[in-house]
Amino acid sequence: MPSSRPARSPAAVTPMAFARAIAAACRRAGADPAGPLRAAQITPAQLRAVDGRMTARQMEVLSATAMEELDDEGLGAFQRRLRWGSYGLLARASLTAPDLSVALRRWCRHHGLLTDDVALELQVAGSVASIRWAEHRRLPADVRELSIAFLLRNVHGLACWYVDSRIPLHGALFPFAAPPHADAYAHMFPGGTVAFDAQADGAAIHFDAQYLALPLRRDERALTQMLRQRALAITVLQYRRDRLLVPQVRQVLAAHPQATQNAEGVAQLLNVSARTLHRQLKDEGASLQQLKDEVRLDRARDLLLRTSRPVKQVAAAVGFRHEKSFARAFKAHVGVTPGEFRAGRQEPGS
Repeated sequence: MPSSRPARSPAAVTPMAFARAIAAACRRAGADPAGPLRAAQITPAQLRAVDGRMTARQMEVLSATAMEELDDEGLGAFQRRLRWGSYGLLARASLTAPDLSVALRRWCRHHGLLTDDVALELQVAGSVASIRWAEHRRLPADVRELSIAFLLRNVHGLACWYVDSRIPLHGALFPFAAPPHADAYAHMFPGGTVAFDAQADGAAIHFDAQYLALPLRRDERALTQMLRQRALAITVLQYRRDRLLVPQVRQVLAAHPQATQNAEGVAQLLNVSARTLHRQLKDEGASLQQLKDEVRLDRARDLLLRTSRPVKQVAAAVGFRHEKSFARAFKAHVGVTPGEFRAGRQEPGS
């Protein structure tokens, strides 16, 4: 029997301010925005609503229709028009990259061939990867926010699509004051803290650098299909799961020490088989035992810093049967013995 409950409508969280920016871009180019707005089913009254919202689908239809009519995927933000199909060309040029790192570096470099008004760059600092955006020429005020958000959202979505994985963000920074619709950014850039700073000299998104080693899982056929969908797959659709298993394993090991004594316990918490667990960790250059040791030793560091418990008790608390084996493992991981680590915690700069 059909359900008596009405189907849920897609959440309207995308700020209508973006629609007004697109309409302004059309007018500045001498075009009537009525057609794109009609295609997206946005009425004049809805467009004027100060805190109005639209669905992601409406934004997708509106932006794609306007870009195609203007033959400019930059919507007038840059001195040179980005002809219709430019971003598809960028996606295709990176499709043969061996891993996400090469793909993103290639994408950023090729974007600079389309326009030198802005520059995008992949940077890695320790365990954090960042896509940074710099403005070489001040973009038009009416499309500046939209352009920055679109570019970073596009490259993040494309990265997720390339590796068919959710890539949660550690954070995002935007070089303007928090807009009235600032809450919408948590939906557009999920997973981390969103910050606004009118004094910042650039924008950025940050994520775990381990994703950069993942191989691309898409081919030319998949790209053609995605482009036929007007890039909906990279900006709206969710991916099946986070394909990077290492941080998930670390998280369950830290949160459930008693339930993760063996591979079966870890696998059960992650809803995978033990065989899949071992195979995927190997693909990511890790092992379960290595991760268990790292999590235990990180906890040991915390206990040594925060408590005065004897080293023997710390060793037992984190799962080591013998103090000597704990000391060897700790020194290999940290570089000093547990006693030296504790003695140095009060030293300047320690």
